[in-house]
Amino acid sequence: MSSSWNVLLPREIDPTGPSAIADFADCTGMDEYDSIDDALADVDRYDAIIVRVAKLDRDVIERADRLRVIAKHGAGLDNVDIDAASEHNIVVCNTPGVNARSVAEHAIALLFGIQRNLHTADRHIRDGGWNRAAFRGRELRDTTLGLMGFGSIAKETAQLAEGVGMDVIVYDPHRTHVRDGVVRLGDLTELFERADAVSLHVPLTDETRGAVSTEQLAALGSDGVLINTARGGVVDEHALADALESGTIAGAALDTFTVEPVGRNNPLCALDNVLMTPHLGGATIKALERMSTGAADNVRTVYEGGLPESTVNKSALNQEVTQ
Repeated sequence: MSSSWNVLLPREIDPTGPSAIADFADCTGMDEYDSIDDALADVDRYDAIIVRVAKLDRDVIERADRLRVIAKHGAGLDNVDIDAASEHNIVVCNTPGVNARSVAEHAIALLFGIQRNLHTADRHIRDGGWNRAAFRGRELRDTTLGLMGFGSIAKETAQLAEGVGMDVIVYDPHRTHVRDGVVRLGDLTELFERADAVSLHVPLTDETRGAVSTEQLAALGSDGVLINTARGGVVDEHALADALESGTIAGAALDTFTVEPVGRNNPLCALDNVLMTPHLGGATIKALERMSTGAADNVRTVYEGGLPESTVNKSALNQEVTQ
């Protein structure tokens, strides 16, 4: 093992993490290159990559001759080809749970926002209007929130929702038990049928891609709203746009999209019953610090010969855990 590693950082990262590994890591930010593509073209000089949204596909990984670890700054790994990394004995790990509270708070903020028409009321005021009757909203108390998935973020979301007087129901086929006070359902469409609002909290996988489509949105009904702080690809955006335009559902509040950044030609951009934010659910000061530190800690663990607890490809790696 060399005495120092070259580590590639995302364009934006809290300095706490890189500072914590400065004793062995020579860190270079993607912002020091002309583009992310230029940074990834130089991938063969790096021993570790801390990644946020850059796409590390098979082509990139196969050119990464020195790479030992891909440390995700966050939880979702849909931008990393884990199979390719495993074939090249590269550790892939993430920082699950560190942004759970931040994303959960954002989900509830979006729910408040869409139910109280905050985005359109704000625009109305800025345009010189004062038509209060046009922006009557709905209270959250005594309504039902459906959660698709019940991981760390969904659990935090459930706690916040219960705090404002909502009932919580859950669909998560990978969990046989949720917790007391939360009703677990066995069918996704039933979740949408029984909920007043549904919030998505699942990773993007072959199983979840496009899982929310015409059938589920019709079940949600004309007073229902959809909240998505998970991954855009979980929702069939064409079906969602049709449901919003036709009044099949009342509204949607979205932090993630199938294609990011969202182009102006996306039909969702033309609809007033959609509240949108630019994938910033986990972007709070504390969460960004925790993600930076967690990703850096994972890089250190691999540098010292171990495997991080959050390694997602342990069984596929040809190496032993030494700590």
